Amino acid sequence: MKINAKDFQVQEGDGVTLKKWPTIVDPVYKSKEQYQDLLSEHVAQLSSQQQLLYASNRYAVLLIFQAMDAAGKDGAIKHVMSGVNPQGCQVFSFKHPSPAELQHDFLWRTTRDLPERGRIGIFNRSYRATTTCSGATGTVRSRIWRDICTTTEPAS
Repeated sequence: MKINAKDFQVQEGDGVTLKKWPTIVDPVYKSKEQYQDLLSEHVAQLSSQQQLLYASNRYAVLLIFQAMDAAGKDGAIKHVMSGVNPQGCQVFSFKHPSPAELQHDFLWRTTRDLPERGRIGIFNRSYRATTTCSGATGTVRSRIWRDICTTTEPAS
């Protein structure tokens, strides 16, 4: 049993209607025992890949978990990353900006927290939440916010 990643990919140029996307998928395991076996196998593979990532010191990996509160992000991170060496992994949660963070542009803290080479970084939220919260709370001037939402050109 495998998950077909294409079921969750949006091709360039395709429109997205979220209500047409599945929120529940068929289980990839038949029993709790099989689930534990699959999890153990995947955790071992992830651990091995992390060792290669760290040894090469060439690339970094960034995982972005985006969902509403109580949607299971923390549980997913705990399960998926259970076999990873914690010294090579950093988790950052992005809540309401602190006074120090408000002194910088609205994506400064996410840029600051990008993983170093050879490490895995986890954002327990995403740029989407950061930009949405910044616009909703007024931490970004309205002209800049309008430019961000309507164009890819830099604000003038």
